[in-house]
Amino acid sequence: MPKPYPNPRALALYLGPLIALSAFFALWHTGGNYAAAVTLGVTTWVVIWWIFEPIAIPATSLLPMALLPLFGIISPKELGAAYGNPLVLLMMGGFLLASALERSGAHRRIALYLVRAFGGNNSRRLVFGFMCASAFLSMWISNTSTTLMLLPVALAALEKSEDPHLAGPLLLGIAYAASIGGIGTPIGTPPNMVFMGVYTEITGSAIAFGQWMLWALPVVLIMLPIAGFWITRGVSKRGGVALPESGEWSSGERRVLTVFSITAALWITRKGPWGGWSEWFGLPYANDAMIAFLAVVALFVIPSGETRDDGEPERLLDWQTAERIPWGMLLLFGAGITIATGFTNSGLSTSIGQSLEQLSTLPLLLMIATICLAVTFLTEVTSNMATTTLLMPILAAAAMGAGTDPALFMIPAAMSASCAFMLPVATPPNVITFATGRFSIQTMVREGVVLNLVGVVVISTAGVLLLGNL
Repeated sequence: MPKPYPNPRALALYLGPLIALSAFFALWHTGGNYAAAVTLGVTTWVVIWWIFEPIAIPATSLLPMALLPLFGIISPKELGAAYGNPLVLLMMGGFLLASALERSGAHRRIALYLVRAFGGNNSRRLVFGFMCASAFLSMWISNTSTTLMLLPVALAALEKSEDPHLAGPLLLGIAYAASIGGIGTPIGTPPNMVFMGVYTEITGSAIAFGQWMLWALPVVLIMLPIAGFWITRGVSKRGGVALPESGEWSSGERRVLTVFSITAALWITRKGPWGGWSEWFGLPYANDAMIAFLAVVALFVIPSGETRDDGEPERLLDWQTAERIPWGMLLLFGAGITIATGFTNSGLSTSIGQSLEQLSTLPLLLMIATICLAVTFLTEVTSNMATTTLLMPILAAAAMGAGTDPALFMIPAAMSASCAFMLPVATPPNVITFATGRFSIQTMVREGVVLNLVGVVVISTAGVLLLGNL
């Protein structure tokens, strides 16, 4: 009987530190400085464990937190600044706000309103309605939660539909739109936050919430209809279905949505080309995390209109709900900023930048398209969060070596990390919809590979047009 092949995860558990040591000695003995060699070794170890996951990704994220200060690459103060970065705090605040929105059920009501706005009187419009709902919600809550929430509504619609070709387009539309919508805001998907954190760490300049949306919303508004028309090209224009009634608004839903809307408005208007309220009122230290935390406190204070079993008023958010947010994502994000600090302190960024100076001879569009293509297909098989965490410091160094603003390379890469549409393992929405068994993997690959390439074209072009003057 032939011996089974070794488990890649088990191999990675031991190969990670061994390859890391090899990378350390290779750089050190070829003239690299000690600090750069240590940073390369630690990063290599972390990347291998992130990709193959022999242990949980958040647990791996503790390695740079332990090793880079241990070997003197970063100071304890810099480590604290990485894990307490305002963008880490904004991500936490965003998770807490989203948990309150989901707890109230207001997100489901918003979804039904958006679907009905397109009308359910034909199959194509039904798909577009679900896609718009999925994209909009994913700008504010996780794409996983969005997909899980919309899935039962979509399956109920499919049971009432007489169109045999509707299942694949409808379910894929929800998954793809969830990924596309996440591009639209900084809190829409973790790769956006990784970019903002690393960019601030390397350049000292912060990207405002509203500024990101000015760059990202055009990409969403272009990608969403293209994806919709592509996946519905074989769908009948007939065969509409009746959607479930949403009922009356509860007081809790109204109050949560009011807090959320005010928070979003404050995020968008805090800073921008028009100045923003932080400038108008002389609040130079205001940031988006502060807004999120004030909103979270308000959610813990404002009653939902219901009464608990003990007679106390129920609040819009309680700690039992809040503690279920994905804390591991915060560790992963902090690890990315820590690695970026190590790249800068050790001189590894400078070395990489110098080795990539020849990139400045390539046309700008070709450079950005190559980055987008690589990131898009890499995230088909690896975590998009881990991929962007790894690549952001490298892309920043490459951009500086090419004499351009790091944002010019980093923003298209961050957006492309959300454009993996081919494989079920690429994103949680892909997995969730594929698990229904309503379409084949061949269908997902066929539809997704085209949209992968469309994403490369759209994001590359938008990068040149919107970021070319940086």
